[in-house]
Amino acid sequence: MKKPVLLVVHQKHSDPGRIGMRLRTLGYPIEICRHACGDPLPESMDDYAGTVVFGGPMSANDDHEPYIRNELDWTPGVIESGTPYLGVCLGAQIMARAYGGSVAEHPEGQVEIGYYKIRATQAGEAWFPEEMCIFQWHREGLELPECATLLATSDHFQNQALGIGANGIGIQFHPEVTEQMNRRWLIGGAERLTLPGAQQPDEHHAGRAAHDPFVDDWVDGFLADWLKTDQR
Repeated sequence: MKKPVLLVVHQKHSDPGRIGMRLRTLGYPIEICRHACGDPLPESMDDYAGTVVFGGPMSANDDHEPYIRNELDWTPGVIESGTPYLGVCLGAQIMARAYGGSVAEHPEGQVEIGYYKIRATQAGEAWFPEEMCIFQWHREGLELPECATLLATSDHFQNQALGIGANGIGIQFHPEVTEQMNRRWLIGGAERLTLPGAQQPDEHHAGRAAHDPFVDDWVDGFLADWLKTDQR
């Protein structure tokens, strides 16, 4: 039996969505760690095939939160152990900060909430298609640490995906979000739809219909390839 993948989520009812479902389809059990709610992070990753650190409404700059400080301290140890690490949105920003990068709002107040186009860099062509429109929900972006490689970019937030070492990947976008999750976020985060650049609900629904079938096909291969980066 394959080792489980550790999924670190940041709210009591957070859902790993399509990533959790597809990992199970690939034959990996999943273990959910709600560290922000008190679950401890493992001291060793020996018992896990990899870890995915998901997003949340908090900021990677929230140093007053013990769980943010813990994840900043914990992340380099995971990556340097050779364990596959995938950071999604907040998880990518924590990854960047942990290695000396920064996280901040767009200088013009822009956000990405809805479907936006990303483009693979030459270094990222093994991971991402040349272009794809994919779901986003963030108001902060990240600056790359010196040790990172840019894997994908976009017009408003240049740094859309980063790699650290052979086994650490961070993505600013949300391949895990299902239609049900999208609708739930639109209700729970309705106030954010007034921010500059945010798409409105009808644009979300149209974007999902137009672009999500491609994302749905892409994500299985992406996750399988990511788990093959195990350097242990």
